Amino acid sequence: MAFDDSALLAYMRSQRLGVVASVGPHGEPQAALVGIAVSPNCEVIFDTGVRGRKHANLLKDPRVAVVLQGPGEQTLQLQGTAHWLAPDDAGTDELRSVYFAVWPDGRERAASGKLAHWCVSPRWARYSDFDQGPLIREFRWPAVS
Repeated sequence: MAFDDSALLAYMRSQRLGVVASVGPHGEPQAALVGIAVSPNCEVIFDTGVRGRKHANLLKDPRVAVVLQGPGEQTLQLQGTAHWLAPDDAGTDELRSVYFAVWPDGRERAASGKLAHWCVSPRWARYSDFDQGPLIREFRWPAVS
């Protein structure tokens, strides 16, 4: 079974939750389950509290890992760089719209001013499906400047 770029995007978009791991203030990993949406470029968009540790971590160190799981033994490990979708940056409206299409209540939650939206630009990913044989496929993207 071939698993190409379009299959990767379809798999990612079939997921609504992912575990996002960031680097803590002392270099320790910190991970949490969050609601996600995926752009046409395989960017993972999520929100987090502006007073939470994930937001603080990403402001200091944008390196991030994301894991998507299911159904069955399908998983995706993704590594990349996160960038904050600042609310006053109109250039990020399209990415926030991708998120709001998946999470319509996100607009109301964002209006509180207590949430920050982040976008993970992927650099590397590995899709695995152990129900299919195993099927393992790696993907790479160029660095975003």
